[in-house]
Amino acid sequence: MKYEGKLYRPPSEAYSLIIQATIGCSHNKCTFCSMYKEDKFRIRPTEEIIEDLHLERKYYKNIKRVFLADGDALIIKTEELAKILQAIKSIFPECERVGIYGSPKSVLLKSKEDLEELRELGLGIIYLGLESGSDKILKEIKKGVTSGEMIEAGKKIKSSNIKSSVTLISGIGGKKNSIEHSLESAKVLNEIQPDYIGLLTLLLEEGTELYEDEQSGKFQLLSPEEVLLETKALVENLEIENCVFRSNHASNYLSLRGTLMDEKELILKQIEEGLKYNDYKDKELYRRLWKKYYTISLFTSLATQVTN
Repeated sequence: MKYEGKLYRPPSEAYSLIIQATIGCSHNKCTFCSMYKEDKFRIRPTEEIIEDLHLERKYYKNIKRVFLADGDALIIKTEELAKILQAIKSIFPECERVGIYGSPKSVLLKSKEDLEELRELGLGIIYLGLESGSDKILKEIKKGVTSGEMIEAGKKIKSSNIKSSVTLISGIGGKKNSIEHSLESAKVLNEIQPDYIGLLTLLLEEGTELYEDEQSGKFQLLSPEEVLLETKALVENLEIENCVFRSNHASNYLSLRGTLMDEKELILKQIEEGLKYNDYKDKELYRRLWKKYYTISLFTSLATQVTN
């Protein structure tokens, strides 16, 4: 299968078959994001997507998970998504779960009945980019939605019995809005009650608006210690049951994983231990090297999968 443009997927979909259902991102205006900037958003014809599925069946004997890329593939009309999911079920009967990126607006465009139909056809998880629960920060990063819309979208996913994985970005509010970011984000997450929380750490890239703001002094990045203090404030204020909390992405200074609420104190103890470590120079170098070579590594991995 030929992929178009750079390919991105959640860390938890590392071993999934990745099928491009859309090209690019339907919003593509976030000030911190460099993904899909070279791509004009479009939805691929359903027939092409199903052809890709048939092609991949020739290469893979056992597919447990499928991920529908690119950004916001949930924007595809329900009847077309249903055809794609039916094809996955038919071509890969062993598939246990289909995952997808969904923007809050795309979730809200779907009725509860739409989402329930998609769940019955195999859609098992929707990845929702919250980034921050602060309306002030959401406006500054041009997310295009309010915290209220985020909550509504998250609750709709929950009520449809589809698992939700919500992404948050440490440091996205800068030094000025760090406390507001952690406290308001905790409030939104407590309302949504997601199944998974993925905490990334802001890593600026040249060419993005936020990078330019940082270069001009308008935006101030958090230090590693400030990132951990912000994370601590977030976790302290989380009241979520049976939620897997992950902060083990390569962008993070400290790897954290636990299940809320049972392991909340354990997570906080890990943060306290991290705060005792005062030399993050090597970790910062690693984060930037990872960002530089991530896409190359991903494409190499995908090419290896196809040829094996």
